[in-house]
Amino acid sequence: MTNRSELITQFLKSAGWDHATRANLAGDASNRSYDRLTDPMHGAAVLMNAPPERGEDIRPFVKMTNWLLDQGISAPRILAADEDAGFLLLEDFGDDLFARLCGTARADEVELYTAAVEVLVHLAKAPPPADIAPYDNTTYLREAQLLTDWYLPAATGQDTSPELRSEFDSLITGACDGLARNTVVLRDYHSENLLWLPDRDGLRRVGQLDYQDALLGHPAYDLVSLLEDARRDTSPDLQGAMFDHYVAQSGVDRENFSLAYNTLGMQRNIKIIGIFARLCLRDGKPVYLKHMPRVWDHLQRDLRDPALTAVADWVARHVPPPTEDIRKRIAGAGR
Repeated sequence: MTNRSELITQFLKSAGWDHATRANLAGDASNRSYDRLTDPMHGAAVLMNAPPERGEDIRPFVKMTNWLLDQGISAPRILAADEDAGFLLLEDFGDDLFARLCGTARADEVELYTAAVEVLVHLAKAPPPADIAPYDNTTYLREAQLLTDWYLPAATGQDTSPELRSEFDSLITGACDGLARNTVVLRDYHSENLLWLPDRDGLRRVGQLDYQDALLGHPAYDLVSLLEDARRDTSPDLQGAMFDHYVAQSGVDRENFSLAYNTLGMQRNIKIIGIFARLCLRDGKPVYLKHMPRVWDHLQRDLRDPALTAVADWVARHVPPPTEDIRKRIAGAGR
C-alpha cells in the first residue's frame, strides 16, 4: 500500500511543485496538517494534508472556499487538488494571524476586529450555497453533550447519570429552540483562523481559514465566536464596542440579537469545554486544557442573561469549574 508520504510526493509532482522545499506550518485540533512550500519559480503555497482514512474530507472546504470567493471574501485560492486523496495546494496568506498581531505595535486591535465584524455583516446578507445543512436543535444538543460525555465524568470521576443527562438535554434544547437559521455561519471564526491582509481592500483584508464545517444558522454565532475567543483574551470594552458595531451596521433588533448572542455563546462555550477535555482524553492533546478557565469565564458571562437562569442553575449545581486541580486530573487521565 502506498504510504502518505509517497502520495504527497506524487501530488506535488502532478501539480508542478515537486522541487519546492517544505516546512511544517501548523496542525490543529483536527487530523489535518499543513506545510508551507517554497519554490523559486512559483513562490509560496500551503499544502493541506487531510487523510480520508482518519475521517477528513476536503470537499466541504473546496465548496466553501468557492462560495466565499464569490462573495468577495479572501479565502485561499485553490492551486491544485486531489479530493480523493485529501490534498489541497492553497494560496499562502502569510503568518499575520489576528492572534499574533493583536497586542503588538504592528496592528491596531480595533481596526482588525472592526474589519472582521464587517465581514460578518456582509456574509449575513449573502445568499447561502446550495445544500448547506442547517444548524438545528439536534446539532446544538449533540455538541453541548460533549460536556456531559467528556468533561463532567473527567472532572468529577463519575459517569453522568441518565437523569442528569436528560435534564441537561432538555435545558439546552429549550434554550436553543426557535433560533433563526438564515445565515451561513463559519463556526470557527476567531483570532487564530483570521489573517490580516492590509495590502488588500475593504472586506478582502480579512483572510479566512478553517470554514469547512459551515452551517446555516444564526448570525450571532460567528460574532460570539470572534468576541468570546477561546484562545486569547478580549477585553469587555472591545467586546462591547464590536457588538455595538455589528448591531448598528446590520440593523438587527438589539434585544433579540443579544439573547441569541448569549444563548449561542452559552452553547458554544459548553461545547468547547467538552471538546478540550476530549482532545486531552481521547486524542492525547492536553495543551488545550490551559484555555479552559477563559472559556469558563465566557460561559459565566453568557449565563447572566435572565433567559438562561435555568441553565445557569444546572451548571452551578453540577459542573465543577476547571480549576488547576481539575485540569491536572483530566491531564492525568489522558496519559
